[in-house]
Amino acid sequence: MSDIFIGTDILSIPRLKKTINSSHRDKFYNRIFTKNEIDYCNNKVDSIIHFAGRFAAKEAIKKAILSSEIINSISMKSIEIISGNNRKPEVNLNFRSKLQLRCKVSISHTDEYAIAFALFEIL
Repeated sequence: MSDIFIGTDILSIPRLKKTINSSHRDKFYNRIFTKNEIDYCNNKVDSIIHFAGRFAAKEAIKKAILSSEIINSISMKSIEIISGNNRKPEVNLNFRSKLQLRCKVSISHTDEYAIAFALFEIL
């Protein structure tokens, strides 16, 4: 039997747009996103929606992982959201653990909001 933890997050896209359009954009990108994520989002027509979805996904995953209490803190950059088969989001966790872990995420958005739901499992 495994332990399962969940997390969710919702984000206002206009609010994120203000941050990304500010003079602090590069600092924000480099604190939150990996190079692969930045490249992926910047290659999309409406990049802000993709940044928002990934940000919400990282927050949801972080909430699920921290609720498991296997670690006390986790940086946003240690969670990477990539586009897998059929453009489904996949999660790369970049921290050490002796445990076998699995993480799944679902991302959705409108013009105003991005939302993500994460499932974190200790196998």
